[in-house]
Amino acid sequence: MVYLIDGHNLIAAVPGIHLDQVDDETQLIQVLKEFCRQRKKRVEVFFDNAPPGQARTHKYGMVTAHFIRQGGTADQAIVARLRHIGRAAPNWTVVTSDREVQAAARAARAQLISSQDFARQLGESGPVSQSTSPETDPNLDVSDEEVADWLKEFKRGPRSE
Repeated sequence: MVYLIDGHNLIAAVPGIHLDQVDDETQLIQVLKEFCRQRKKRVEVFFDNAPPGQARTHKYGMVTAHFIRQGGTADQAIVARLRHIGRAAPNWTVVTSDREVQAAARAARAQLISSQDFARQLGESGPVSQSTSPETDPNLDVSDEEVADWLKEFKRGPRSE
């Protein structure tokens, strides 16, 4: 079973993580990593409004995070992912409280769970409110490709506007 998760929708339902926090997405990824580790599940989480130049997909162990560029939405990306999955959709679970995404999940015959119900499952997997930053988490996976991208970015120096 693989989960497709509307990230910001779930953050709003998870105690201890708030959408106005700078590292809300990182905190949710850490919680999802622990959930995956304990339950031996895979997760794809989608986040809206990636800053310009930051839209990307990144793997963190069994969690794949999709950062959707501005102009697109996590909802649209989840619906597109369901279309791509096709006939295998019944083997996937969509986590959202958004009615349009729920309707798309039902139409694809994917399983469905509300963000609030999934947040309760996360709470059963261990402490949800632990705040772990990339600097303090030795288990945060950073690919060689991401390191190379950042090194290139730093070598360019400041951008003139």
